[in-house]
Amino acid sequence: METENVVTHPGRGLHGQAVEELGRRIIRGDYPPGSVVDPVKFETELGVSKTVVREALRVLAAKGLLESRQKRGTTIRPRADWNLLDSDLLRWQGSSAPTDAFLGDLAEVRAIVEPAGARLAAARRTASDLDAMRQALDAMAAAGTDADAMVEADLAFHRALLDAAHNELLSRMEVVIEAGLRVRDRIVHGARHFSDSIPVHRELLAAVEAGDPDAAVAAVESLLAQASHDLAAVQAQEDHADLATHPLPEEDS
Repeated sequence: METENVVTHPGRGLHGQAVEELGRRIIRGDYPPGSVVDPVKFETELGVSKTVVREALRVLAAKGLLESRQKRGTTIRPRADWNLLDSDLLRWQGSSAPTDAFLGDLAEVRAIVEPAGARLAAARRTASDLDAMRQALDAMAAAGTDADAMVEADLAFHRALLDAAHNELLSRMEVVIEAGLRVRDRIVHGARHFSDSIPVHRELLAAVEAGDPDAAVAAVESLLAQASHDLAAVQAQEDHADLATHPLPEEDS
């Protein structure tokens, strides 16, 4: 019997790897809601102990992905019960092949949260907030063609922007903003098809530094529009490539 090749996740222990692997499988639909999963099968496939699997399932249950009941066993819960704002779930949804619906939801949340954050940041920023934004912007400029470095610097800038609003609950929205940015940046920078976003980031920093809320909001909205345009361009390019590889069948005349 063939065994499944299980992806390992460097830097994580056996327990963490089991959580990652099983979580990704559930998110991508390998086990549809309502289906019963077999812990013993997981032990064999992942090559780990009963204790590791049990602890991994406990973590995934806490995230709302599954539940265990006597006589029914362990089942996948409906998507409506999932803790979709959990940082791991957001990451798992965006790390494989994110759906258009997921990307659209992330874009809408960013369009709601980031302009509000920028408006507050312009009124409340401190010298240390501005320093953090400058350092992130400098890192973006220094990243050059290093996509990974650019992504991390971009994340640091937007994290600093939300923190500059000095609203603890708004800062917690970082997990959603980071998920949206990371997915978008991974797609766009990976395709090497993107506009230079550093100038508009500089405009945003200048507006926050000047204490101009309206200019800060306008800069964020320009940045989000540019991000959406770049993502759409990559998706259109991929669709064109797919059509060229798999042309639609001709209709009978």
